[in-house]
Amino acid sequence: MNKSEIKLDLSDVSVAANLAQPKDPVAMVIFAHGSGSSHLSPRNNFVADVLNQNRITTLLADLLTPEEDEIYENRFNIDLLTERLIRLTEKALEQFAFDDLPIGFFGASTGAASALDAAAFLGDTIKAVVSRGGRPDLAKNLKAVKAPTLLIIGSLDTDVINLNKKAYDQLKCDRKIEIVNGASHLFEEPGTLNEVANLASSWFDLYLCNNMIEERAQ
Repeated sequence: MNKSEIKLDLSDVSVAANLAQPKDPVAMVIFAHGSGSSHLSPRNNFVADVLNQNRITTLLADLLTPEEDEIYENRFNIDLLTERLIRLTEKALEQFAFDDLPIGFFGASTGAASALDAAAFLGDTIKAVVSRGGRPDLAKNLKAVKAPTLLIIGSLDTDVINLNKKAYDQLKCDRKIEIVNGASHLFEEPGTLNEVANLASSWFDLYLCNNMIEERAQ
């Protein structure tokens, strides 16, 4: 396993990121963080570690600079977050030659909305999306998303469950909702984040890893 903290230059800004590359990876997942979070998020890094164990490269990058994140409104500026995620994805493919791996997005909170809008923009480049405690209802192009999408919500997060169900109804791609019993919005209850990681891993295995393994076997 090769882990490193890197900087990605996106023309007008430079963002920090954690890159983890397992041996012989079969897929790559880019994380889109939620409001007030960063590439140091212990929850997202926990999920990334589980994905790494399944031979998935992970890239956890900040979509906002520290100065931008201090402006509360930026955390809910889905257009800005989406633009950054698109450019970040394109930069990662260019800089690290990841274009031979199937790519997925993992979005948390408002990051889920930017992940879905970026997936809609990037089309067939993105093969799967997972949302954890996300706000997919804030996405503006749900009907254009092609990538199979998994929405994970805690059973105690009742308001967000309803918002996810509204987004689910607008999605036209393969989609599924998983409600983690006994979990609140941040999945801080014992065992709940592990369930999130396993659900995400299974989704990416199905829509990312299996396709790559089959292609390599041919």
